[in-house]
Amino acid sequence: MSNKFNFTDNKIRTIQPIADQKRGYHYDTKTAGLRLQVTASGTKSFQFQAWDAKRGRPATRTLGKYPAISINKARELALRAMTALSDGVDIENEAQRLRDEDTLNTVFERWLDQFAIPHKKSWSEDVRRYDLYIKKPLGNKRVSWFSAAKIRTWHNKITTIPKQRGEGTITQSTANRALALLSTVFNQSLPEIPNPCRSVKKFHEESRDRFLQPDELKRFFEALHHDDTPETLRDYILISLFTGARRANNLSMMWNEISFERGAWIIPAKKSKNGSTMVVPLVEEALEILQKRKQQTRSVFVFPGPGKTGHYLEPKRAWKTLITRANLQDIRLHDLRRTMGSWQTMTGASSTIVGKTLGHKSPEATAVYARLNLDPVRASMAVAVKAMLANQLASEKIEPIRECELQPPKKRYDTDLA
Repeated sequence: MSNKFNFTDNKIRTIQPIADQKRGYHYDTKTAGLRLQVTASGTKSFQFQAWDAKRGRPATRTLGKYPAISINKARELALRAMTALSDGVDIENEAQRLRDEDTLNTVFERWLDQFAIPHKKSWSEDVRRYDLYIKKPLGNKRVSWFSAAKIRTWHNKITTIPKQRGEGTITQSTANRALALLSTVFNQSLPEIPNPCRSVKKFHEESRDRFLQPDELKRFFEALHHDDTPETLRDYILISLFTGARRANNLSMMWNEISFERGAWIIPAKKSKNGSTMVVPLVEEALEILQKRKQQTRSVFVFPGPGKTGHYLEPKRAWKTLITRANLQDIRLHDLRRTMGSWQTMTGASSTIVGKTLGHKSPEATAVYARLNLDPVRASMAVAVKAMLANQLASEKIEPIRECELQPPKKRYDTDLA
């Protein structure tokens, strides 16, 4: 058989190595420049070879092994190589550049070392998100492979992945968080190239406004004070509710951050999400819990745990058991933080007071926060806690309140400035 013929699968499968030759070559009569290399061991690879008029020498590029790439794909790649060669591209050096190009995994590791770990408190969450949603489908891709269309396809596919626990698939908000992480990696580690994530539209997300309603608080407190509820879980949840602090801060609360004299919890800047030291007023009910726990432990943590961190970890299963016992639906641990803010608003606190309580940071609020005395903040929190606790004795027949129905109150406390 001649070494020049129209490539078909039947013919290529029958080709055998040439005796006493390390390599043999066969040429496609349909696509100029496309050839098949067959080694002594029988390995078959498609190549493109043509004369490089600009450099005065033959140019060769390996396209891929057969049958890993099909004949049609090899012909498509050969045509692209011919076009590039006609445009004056040095296809051999270009192929080497692509081989040397970083993969996304390499770029991500560099981003972790240079940007995330030194500057982000939540970098471990970025690693978890990357491993779950980005690494397998995209991690081994070269940087030049990425385009908006490919990222858009990946972004959409995330929402078809089944959840690891429970029913349904990964939510659109989770897909958006993965897209945001990928975009950040491109922006910070590869600023010299256009970010392929920029034109990919995020899924629309509804802002969550769930908080514990008056009728729900009665069942919630009953379940919380049930004999089957572990004491540490009960104390942790009550502190979370009475302080409105973020989950990570509550879990890692340390005794050296608590001032019983001032009735305050000082969260250092290195542990604060907004990057500034936070002073959280402690209402009477919170102080009672802390004083009791102080007498019962020698740990540096208010809520010690057996793991590597030394402190309590998020009680996901225990929380699920608790809300099931309370017959509550769609309540998350983070909703305790929103519950404090919502009940402050319901009992007359201004948005400035609520923002100070929850540690929100914005350019327009920072100057006000700096001058705001803790007394009005503490007073607002105390009123909100009393109102929530009053529901332990309330009737079940109470109309639920939606956060969107809460009207902005008059600035009751804004005049109390230090």
